[in-house]
Amino acid sequence: MRQKRAKAYRKQMNVYIHAFKFREPYQAIVDHEFVITCDKATYNLSRGLKNTIQGEVKPMITQCCMEALYATKNQHAIDLAKTFERRRCNHREAIDPSKCIDSIVDIKGENKHRYVVATQDQDLRKKFRNIPGTPLIFMDKSVMILEPLSRASSKQYDDLESKKLTQGLNDQKVGYINKIEEKEKDNEGEVTHKKRKGPKAPNPLSIKKKKPNTDSTTTPSESTDSGDKKKRRRSHKQKSSESESKEENEKENESKQEEEST
Repeated sequence: MRQKRAKAYRKQMNVYIHAFKFREPYQAIVDHEFVITCDKATYNLSRGLKNTIQGEVKPMITQCCMEALYATKNQHAIDLAKTFERRRCNHREAIDPSKCIDSIVDIKGENKHRYVVATQDQDLRKKFRNIPGTPLIFMDKSVMILEPLSRASSKQYDDLESKKLTQGLNDQKVGYINKIEEKEKDNEGEVTHKKRKGPKAPNPLSIKKKKPNTDSTTTPSESTDSGDKKKRRRSHKQKSSESESKEENEKENESKQEEEST
């Protein structure tokens, strides 16, 4: 694909994404004629859809289109179509494929399910141009082409963009209503963050740290040392008392010996 054409296709898909809420993977409805045309041109259908739309694509086919393919007895095209996801059309008996696709895509004049329609039927493409938000793809010889935006799609896109400008920015009533709604929300109890007035708090990094009190606080090592000292004092007292008792006994013995000698 040429760069100029790829750029134009990218712009078109951006319109479908923003205005009509298309999302990946895009759902592409394929009819039997489109499959046969790609098969004759030996064109990779899935890869071509992905390159044309420039995004992930989910190819889909209805049971009525499959019945039309079975009638052609083109086994290679049938095998290719069997790899696609089957879209239920709820038709008990097979009807014309163009009518089947029309019943799926056109829901009250709107592409409700956001389908990308890949078909070779010119009448069907002509009808879908009147439905806004319907991307159309067809094969021209061996080239896959995405049709430009239809008048209906471009008109709806322009209306949407003009509403964004007028309602959101220039309409005074809309702004007044938004202010009233915000006030009601505040009154209901929602927290409103107001700017704080007055002197600011000092920088915590510039404040000097407080010195710890060594008197009141005692380390565990000090407490253990004090306990050891107390125990040592107690043992020392016991030893002194024993020595004193020995000295008294010796004095008594000496006094007794002197009395006996006299």
